[in-house]
Amino acid sequence: MNLDHVFVCGHPVLDFAATLRARRSIRFEMFATPDRLNAWYLESGLVDTITPGQESDVREAIAVREAVYRLVTNRRLGEDFDREALAVLNAAARRAPATPQLTRAGRHTDATPGQALATVARQAVELLSGPDVPLLKECGNPECTRVYIDRSRGMRRQWCGMESCGNKIKAAAYRARKKTAPISAGK
Repeated sequence: MNLDHVFVCGHPVLDFAATLRARRSIRFEMFATPDRLNAWYLESGLVDTITPGQESDVREAIAVREAVYRLVTNRRLGEDFDREALAVLNAAARRAPATPQLTRAGRHTDATPGQALATVARQAVELLSGPDVPLLKECGNPECTRVYIDRSRGMRRQWCGMESCGNKIKAAAYRARKKTAPISAGK
């Protein structure tokens, strides 16, 4: 499985929720170590520098991620929010977030893993209470459980991303059609 963090969902919170890959089958954890978690915070552009993390930071990030995924799923399906997930998200959102600073070189955000997680939690509150809620869709690849924001014309997007899922599904469908297509009578 690819160890690179992927940002295809249209919002950092949705990409964060997607760091447990293939939830319905093999369940591949992207936050296996504090370094992998911090790599996500840096690669997402949420922070510019981050202090080293601990195992407890990973456990807390996974708990918030799972709460976010549950709440996004609730929203997407038009269900009431899960109370336990709400409590986890809101507790994280109440903490001090990463604070950008203006430097001679421009904007710079230095954070601890806890501040980075509080920032993600606050962004989740904004997303789940904002105008993009009706645009939330789950990827059409049965193996993928990413939720993305569909800003396509007519809301016709089917996959989280063409590179990650769309091309695989299209290629598999093409191979299946070729296999079952009658052999043409070219005699």
